[in-house]
Amino acid sequence: MNVAPQDTAHVTIEPSILYFGTPVVLLSTENADGSVNLAPMSSAWALGRTVVLGLGEEGQTARNLGARPELVINLPGPAQWPAVERLAPLTGRYPVPATKAPGCRHEPDKFAAAGLCPEPSRLVGPPRVAECPLQLEARAERVRPGVPEGFVIVEAVVLAVHADRAIVVPGTDHVDPGAWSPLIYNFRHYFGLGPQLGHSYRSQTPGAA
Repeated sequence: MNVAPQDTAHVTIEPSILYFGTPVVLLSTENADGSVNLAPMSSAWALGRTVVLGLGEEGQTARNLGARPELVINLPGPAQWPAVERLAPLTGRYPVPATKAPGCRHEPDKFAAAGLCPEPSRLVGPPRVAECPLQLEARAERVRPGVPEGFVIVEAVVLAVHADRAIVVPGTDHVDPGAWSPLIYNFRHYFGLGPQLGHSYRSQTPGAA
């Protein structure tokens, strides 16, 4: 058995956040008055046809999904990072919750503020973000308190997937991983993907290693 040397290069740290390279998504949800809220977030992961989302419980998105479960999970590419950042200091809540970061302000028209265009969804009420290469129409089947307090965990079942033709393997239902790059939120900095390193043995689109 190999044993690591006692004098390693690791140090024990206390980072303020743990966004260690997670995809950014833009969530479209419906407000109580029928208008649309658009919010960026970076705590999302998929398991089969379910996407699990972590949201602040005081945000407009969590409020909306608790009452109106339809949503669109829009995945921007690296080129959309300026629009994502324009959304970052905005909230659909009024008055602005005290839990929001300093400088956060209320904005009722998030699409216009971000410079993004809505396009109609097929199965849900909230619109898709036209500029996002991947768009998942979904329904929040479970919204429950998170641990610790202050967050909610949303389990959303995907009803339809829309993909830009440029990132789809022709003649298939596969997203081409060589053509698609998600926008990655890496310790509060924006990145795209680097060159392919390899592929899983389960991959149906291995590409070039």
